[in-house]
Amino acid sequence: MKICMIGAGYVGLVSAACFSEFGWTVTCVDKDPARLADLHAGRSPIYEPGLDDLMQRNMRAGRLKFSDDLGPAVREADVVFLAVGTPMRRGDGYADLSYVFAAVEELAPFLEGFTVITTKSTVPVSTSREIEKRLKDLRPDADAAICSNPEFLREGSAIQDFTHPDRVLVGTDSAKAREVMERLYKPLALRGSPVMFVSRESAELAKYAANAFLALKISFINEIADLCEEVGADVQEVASAIGKDRRIGDKFLHPGPGYGGSCFPKDVSALIRTARENKSPVSIIEQVERVNHERKIAMAGRIEAAAGGTLRGKTIAILGVTFKPNTDDMRDAPSLVIIPMLQERGAIVRAFDPQGQKHAEAMLPGVVWCESALDAADGAHALAVVTEWNEFRALDLDAVKSKMAGNALIDMRNIFQKQAARAAGFNYSSIGRG
Repeated sequence: MKICMIGAGYVGLVSAACFSEFGWTVTCVDKDPARLADLHAGRSPIYEPGLDDLMQRNMRAGRLKFSDDLGPAVREADVVFLAVGTPMRRGDGYADLSYVFAAVEELAPFLEGFTVITTKSTVPVSTSREIEKRLKDLRPDADAAICSNPEFLREGSAIQDFTHPDRVLVGTDSAKAREVMERLYKPLALRGSPVMFVSRESAELAKYAANAFLALKISFINEIADLCEEVGADVQEVASAIGKDRRIGDKFLHPGPGYGGSCFPKDVSALIRTARENKSPVSIIEQVERVNHERKIAMAGRIEAAAGGTLRGKTIAILGVTFKPNTDDMRDAPSLVIIPMLQERGAIVRAFDPQGQKHAEAMLPGVVWCESALDAADGAHALAVVTEWNEFRALDLDAVKSKMAGNALIDMRNIFQKQAARAAGFNYSSIGRG
């Protein structure tokens, strides 16, 4: 089976590499010269554990290649995936589908024989119908079927998620397309992964609904954490207790400074806009969006309070700026709200992130970038953990304290033990632990 993957971003590149590992021949098409130069050299332009090795192995085997030439890749493809960006549109928060429709216009002249065109990008309900309409206008003679095949990949564990999914979701109303997609995902079906076939509208909406529900769980436990602090409960004990209920589950019940990343913020926003347009508002999800925004602002306030109530002339150390560990992704990261607020209130910010500096430097001007957590702590009046990289869990807190000018430690991810932090001389505060 031959695949054309349009877009070598996060979703496209991981999907292309994993499909090639299944034994399929994949051509990943992208327009960015710098990105293509990295890919031709076997270097992933994004940080994702294991991706470089996966790419290089399949490139050597001749199953994975990269190109800026769309024509040959589309002509020979059984399946063409649209894996281009759908960022939040400025002004109204809706998903920007301009890249999706531009890709359809560009691929249309090259279609030959029966081809399945599948949206891997996250797109609003009815997008596949609109693609179908546009394609018929462009190529009324084309023998093609439009499918929806949303991804459910977590950054930092995307390869595992692709190769061992909870489910594969395919939206189609074409029997021919279903046969092609069944063959495409047969390697996963043979391992016992469920491949679900639904309507296109159901597939498109399920992606948004899944991310909105996970965002809801995060905002829920953050509010419960605040209540725990007021009543003397421990949010980790509460989360563990309710997570044992199989109807609830223990995933995404970890309090922190709010959610970010490439999916949750834009997908929650797009779902809200879709619901409003269809006069069926999702008030719970609207509240999730508001709570998450306010959460990030409140975290800056916590740092200010821990630093003595004023930040003027003080140095604040920030550990972790990416939206989550094991990624270099800065999109909608809590640090992008927290750090500028600290700076506006007069703080000097010293920061360290194992992977995030390259992308964060332009987004966070004025930050002093450091080579290590200990370097960031040097002369700091307060230190805040914003992203829970594993290497921070093993920090020598005595050594960290010895480098600092103050003793405030704000643990926004609850990675340290209270007793150990206080024994090292810290005025320690965490999230939802009384």
